[in-house]
Amino acid sequence: MENPHAERHNVLLQRIIKNADKCTESIIELNRCLEEIVRANEHVRIASELVTKYRKNVQYNLEATRATQEATAKE
Repeated sequence: MENPHAERHNVLLQRIIKNADKCTESIIELNRCLEEIVRANEHVRIASELVTKYRKNVQYNLEATRATQEATAKE
């Protein structure tokens, strides 16, 4: 006669394995969706970088222009 505890453990282990497999599949699907979102938002990231660089350039040019105007005004 087989151990009833062993049968119960086998049933529970099978349920755990089944649920772990479902979790793994869900995580893989979530990762796929996140990768798709990242690819779709790539143009926004690029635009953001361009705007940041443009802002820095404008700031530099404004400071250079002010310095030139102040130097000219002192003369």
